[in-house]
Amino acid sequence: MPVDASAHVHPEAQLDDDVDIGPFTVIGPHVRIGSGSKIGPHAVVEGHTTIGRNNRVSQFVSLGAEPQHRGYNGEPTELVIGDGNTFREYSSVHRGTMLDEGVTRIGNDNLLMAYTHIAHDCVLGSNITMANGASLAGHVRIDDYCILAGFALVYQFRRVGRAAFLAYCSGVVQDVPAFVRSAGSPAEPHGINSIGMRRLGYANDEIAAVKKAYRTLYRSKMRLAEAKDVIREQAEASPAVATLLESLDNAQRGIIR
Repeated sequence: MPVDASAHVHPEAQLDDDVDIGPFTVIGPHVRIGSGSKIGPHAVVEGHTTIGRNNRVSQFVSLGAEPQHRGYNGEPTELVIGDGNTFREYSSVHRGTMLDEGVTRIGNDNLLMAYTHIAHDCVLGSNITMANGASLAGHVRIDDYCILAGFALVYQFRRVGRAAFLAYCSGVVQDVPAFVRSAGSPAEPHGINSIGMRRLGYANDEIAAVKKAYRTLYRSKMRLAEAKDVIREQAEASPAVATLLESLDNAQRGIIR
């Protein structure tokens, strides 16, 4: 196990044999780290934190610290991280609280750039990109393949649907449906993420179907319930529109309008 002599790894921590621990890094007693993961210098991994395989943690990263919440009273809540994620300099992820499921979860193959922050009880899917300074308040849900540009902010308890795009300095105060591009503060819809959809392999007819559903949702002047009824019919012929509809059905705090 390549652990630098200056690192402090608690004897009760569980590290696979090929985990790489850099100089002056601190690993707490309840931490588990999977095979192929590399923890850079001056990082801190604490709390009941489980890190999967082949993750890359850069210098000065903080994982598993206590949540920034007045209601937290030292309970053994968790942070669970999947495989293949990258955490760049000064990014931070806090573990959960008992006000939710007690777990902050991150999926696989996500890129968290420098100075990003994920607060308590957030749930992230996979293949998400958070650019420098993007931050999530507590209890946020981010679905697969989303992109959060620099300094995008998401308010607590909000949801961002699959392959949505949050532009630079977006301030998300309501849910963002799947495939929708948003910009501004508060964030407003600005079309669909057609470039992202193409990169994910969606065919032109699926992209066109989502554009049609977007027009129904945002340009028809229908009430949300009425628009959803129309989109529900459109979803019968389009899996992508069905994904959009699912994100609308899951919205609990309203959607950006």
